[in-house]
Amino acid sequence: MVQTVDGDGEEGAEAGMDPRNGTDNDTGRIEAFSDGVFAIAITLLVIEIGVPHVDDASLGATLFGELVEQWPSYLGYVISFLQIGVIWANHHNRFRFITRSDHILLFLNILFLMCVAFIPFPTAVLSEYLEGTTAERTTAGVLYAGTLMLTAIFFTLLWLYVAGNRRLLDQSVDPAMVRSMTRRFILGTFFYVLAFLLAFVSLTISLILLVGLALIFILPEPSERTPTRRSQRSRVSRTR
Repeated sequence: MVQTVDGDGEEGAEAGMDPRNGTDNDTGRIEAFSDGVFAIAITLLVIEIGVPHVDDASLGATLFGELVEQWPSYLGYVISFLQIGVIWANHHNRFRFITRSDHILLFLNILFLMCVAFIPFPTAVLSEYLEGTTAERTTAGVLYAGTLMLTAIFFTLLWLYVAGNRRLLDQSVDPAMVRSMTRRFILGTFFYVLAFLLAFVSLTISLILLVGLALIFILPEPSERTPTRRSQRSRVSRTR
């Protein structure tokens, strides 16, 4: 009987599972699957930009003119590409500190990816109705900003879960750095909610705020700007 238990433990270890708490020590498959979803979502953005057909246009139309008239599609593409790219970068950076996984993390990550995969649709709607009536522009803007808001909320919930009590984090990560990243996420989520609310009032201001958030989150993580106390202490100890 002892041999059977040991065998199960060895099989669990080989599979990356911790038999004591049911957590998976290998997050590589989560990242690989997530990267696939990001790649598909970001690729779908350019598919929404249609090729203009001058033959179908009004008399006297030129290819250059038809290309210029598609500026809403280009704008939607740029904004959403920045959003998905920055979200992917932050997702990648967070998983550098996540060393274990469990069922709740998988579920939260799936909800988060569901929002990411949906982004091309509101982008297409926004591009289509950016020059529409006021009501159409407002509806398209609310749909777009709302999708990004939900994406930010689920991403923040994912981080709060893994960082709570350092549940799934690398135990060597500096607590001060964890708190800094948590504040960064919560503050970012607040501004995504603000952008959603502004979409009801002014689509232009909402989009400007969304672009600003993307540019801000491009900035390096706190861990990349300054070394952590733990890493500083470890370097000092090695020099001794």
